[in-house]
Amino acid sequence: MTRRFFPLLLLLAFLPATARAADEKKIAAAMPEIDRLFADFQVDSHTQGLVYGIVANGRLVHVKGLGVQDLVQKRPVTPDSLFRIASMTKAFTALSILKLREDGKLSLDDLAEKYVPEMRGWTYPTKDSPHIRIRDLLTHSAGFVDDNPWGDRQTPMPQDEFSRILAQGVPFSTAPGSRYEYSNFGYALLGRIIAHVSGMSYRAYVERSLLAPLGMTSSGYEVSEWPLERRALGYRWEDGRWKNEPTMADGAFGAMGGLQTSAADYARWVAFLLSAWPARDEAETGPVSRSAVRMLAEGSNFVTIAQRNGKSGPTACRQAAAYGFAMRIAQDCDLGLTLAHGGGYPGYGSHVMLMPDYGVGIFVFTNRTYNGGAGPAWDAALALKQAGALIAGDVPVSALLADGYGAAGRIYAAGSVGVAQDRLAMNFLMDSDMDNWAKKLATLKREVGACSTDAPVTATGNLSGSFTWRCERGRVAGTILLAPTVTAQIQELKLAIKLP
Repeated sequence: MTRRFFPLLLLLAFLPATARAADEKKIAAAMPEIDRLFADFQVDSHTQGLVYGIVANGRLVHVKGLGVQDLVQKRPVTPDSLFRIASMTKAFTALSILKLREDGKLSLDDLAEKYVPEMRGWTYPTKDSPHIRIRDLLTHSAGFVDDNPWGDRQTPMPQDEFSRILAQGVPFSTAPGSRYEYSNFGYALLGRIIAHVSGMSYRAYVERSLLAPLGMTSSGYEVSEWPLERRALGYRWEDGRWKNEPTMADGAFGAMGGLQTSAADYARWVAFLLSAWPARDEAETGPVSRSAVRMLAEGSNFVTIAQRNGKSGPTACRQAAAYGFAMRIAQDCDLGLTLAHGGGYPGYGSHVMLMPDYGVGIFVFTNRTYNGGAGPAWDAALALKQAGALIAGDVPVSALLADGYGAAGRIYAAGSVGVAQDRLAMNFLMDSDMDNWAKKLATLKREVGACSTDAPVTATGNLSGSFTWRCERGRVAGTILLAPTVTAQIQELKLAIKLP
């Protein structure tokens, strides 16, 4: 089967008009350091080939291949070299489920056995165990045992063999819904659900519904459909020498890790995912709605405190992290919201990390078993941050917030909340009466004098914001919070002298 592929730096069609604008000049300035990070990783991890890329402002702004695709012909790795990306496949599976949900074909709270009849006779670990929902499979909380060593070898399993395994039932590690435990088996079940609901094979559904609309014409599940000279062959280092890993065909476990892609193609996927942030009114341009893509970041209830990947990890503040829908979700004190996932597979390793606050993503593929590259990917993100290349977009100031903020300025100028009483929510004067407010305002004015209250407000949402006023003898910092009513009156106003 012949596959066409597009030129490397073709502009991607998913840059939102309201996007955060990463500073590409500063990205370019940071590239020598980032190139060194990945070059050192190639040497230190003893991998023969890798490719990495940075996506910003809706396009692939930097990509570089190192080493070779294979040890016989020694073809150099290029942005069009094809790698298996292992568990980074799971995001394609999860978004396929979310697309079917969006189309009204299933619910995330549906029992998995509704679509996989072989599960209906299963014996659960306790009498009070809930039956497995689709949501549990997505978040690795279905009660299955961690199965990375076993699951990675199951990709080519025939569908009829998988059916026999399901019909026999499986042992549980925990009760469903009670704990996170990574399960490739669970994602194979999601592949079976996608096939049942869509009426076509899992592979066909992903290729038609996601890959083709995104122009990912060099991506797919059956690696034999691409010429050998384009493929990065997988190797394992063992007993002091390289050993070829067997090429696994597409099968029942393809949904957990079987996708093959190139850096040029995968950049389209990264750009599409990043384009889902922020929420906005623009027309949809992707194969799945932006709101569905943002659901990938919905973490499970099993939050952990985690160390950041990379060299800065031991000294950086800890992350609050959870597994969402095929993405590890973390709040990082330097990088904000992050979505990340690694890929470990016989012959391959990979990692992707997205920073939606800045519209930037970094990914790396290698052709050595389980050699993922999470460290240099996160170190590269910190290098971009330190270079000033990551610029968060401002939240637009809504008309309601602007009106409330204007009332706050009138209150300070008059020294009384009475001048804007019609803009106060019913709780406002119950929490602090008019006389008390007059005293607070008088105290502030004695300290700093008159203030310029026309400084811009920084929105933290449609109904909240912060601001700083320049005054005669200092500054006043404040926050404003509006009420969840149609008139959105002020429910809380905080004003304080801003210390140096």
